[in-house]
Amino acid sequence: MIVEHLNLGDFRNYATADLTLHRGPNVLVGSNGQGKTNLAEAIVFLATLGSHRVSSDAPMVRDGKEFAVVRARLAHGERKVLVEVQVNRQGSNKARINGSPSKTSELPRYAHVVLFAPEDLQIVRGDPSSRRRFADQLLIQRTPRMAGVIADYERVLRQRTALLKSARTRGVRGDGLSTLDVWDDKLIALGSEIIHARIRLATDLQGPLTDAYAAIAGADHRPQLEWALSVRGGDPEEEGADADADVRGEIEDLFRTALQARRGKEIERGLTLVGPHRDDLILRVRDLPVKGYASHGESWSMALALRLASAELLRAESPAGDPVLILDDVFAELDADRRQRLASLTAGYEQVIVTAAVEADIPEPLHRHVVRISAGTIADDRPQVDEAEAADD
Repeated sequence: MIVEHLNLGDFRNYATADLTLHRGPNVLVGSNGQGKTNLAEAIVFLATLGSHRVSSDAPMVRDGKEFAVVRARLAHGERKVLVEVQVNRQGSNKARINGSPSKTSELPRYAHVVLFAPEDLQIVRGDPSSRRRFADQLLIQRTPRMAGVIADYERVLRQRTALLKSARTRGVRGDGLSTLDVWDDKLIALGSEIIHARIRLATDLQGPLTDAYAAIAGADHRPQLEWALSVRGGDPEEEGADADADVRGEIEDLFRTALQARRGKEIERGLTLVGPHRDDLILRVRDLPVKGYASHGESWSMALALRLASAELLRAESPAGDPVLILDDVFAELDADRRQRLASLTAGYEQVIVTAAVEADIPEPLHRHVVRISAGTIADDRPQVDEAEAADD
């Protein structure tokens, strides 16, 4: 898949923006705060229906405006697809595909993107929500219908939690809240589907992760990933439950049992304490948790390996071809050895978009079509490189 053209309206610092992109490497250069990452964020939004920088959509809408528009022309081989999303400050977003109204959940069927960003270090060092977001955004790209499942789960979770808070305020005991059973059923059905999908994802990522980590770090530190599940009775968010990807018994039965066991505590705290929103993806190297034990270099190697493994998984499964790789201000964070390794590993993808504040940070394998960004102004300053010539280099 190739992003041939990107058009923005009232997105972040851009009143309007037009960016032409090429097959192979594309470099967006500009000082910090000029809008490079905003362009990357817009492309990522089409693929994941979310931002890697903020948890809500409103910050992506330009100040004083009610909505932003992201429009892109994509090439899937000889086929061209025009995708568009209206990002609303309030209310549901709207989408169009080839000019016809569509569900926003359909966009990831056409846009396949893997983003590398400095924020990736939070996947391995941050709180569990960072790892859940990483997994769920990849799930949506891998199986676009999961966007609807996750959205429905979050809606049910909000309503169930509101009921728990109301019960706490009214002093209702656990056995006096029969209406909670209805929400339990919905939470279990949707949450179990998410848990099953996450476990499959971790299993399928393990092989590509091992290969990617060794390629980046130049050593085999036995990287591993597996889910710690709150439905097993503990709470990974609070109690450090052991990870166990091979869950004994049916997820649904475990889920229901855990909800029943913790109902009193849930009412006491006004929180839903069981479900995929409380789970954690445990990452290990050298048989030790990355969080708290790994060095800075090992942490970066794991973060980069997770993204590379994601790209390889999508590349292997997608009939649309390679996902677009976006390396957003990553090279400034890496030592010279990891820069060269990452550049060599990513240069062979059909399209790579690199942002950098300092052009000299970009390794030669990715230093091709250069665009300069300054205060929301986009300008090419180098002649277009012939694609056949670039392929021979």
